[in-house]
Amino acid sequence: MKALEFDTELHGETELHIPPRISSGLPHSGKARVILLVEEDAEDTEWRQAAYERFVREGAPEDSVYDKYAETG
Repeated sequence: MKALEFDTELHGETELHIPPRISSGLPHSGKARVILLVEEDAEDTEWRQAAYERFVREGAPEDSVYDKYAETG
């Protein structure tokens, strides 16, 4: 499979416009996989980053319940 990439604006429609420079490179038949990557708003990005940082932080108090298993293992 080869990747064809383009940016577009979403306007609440149920169909996406494929630019001519992309559509001209498409085969007339066959299979294709469509993947949409959309930008997240800043608040969602900040929340995900904070959750990740909390997850990877060493020695979080709520993780102490697992310490007794690590010592006996």
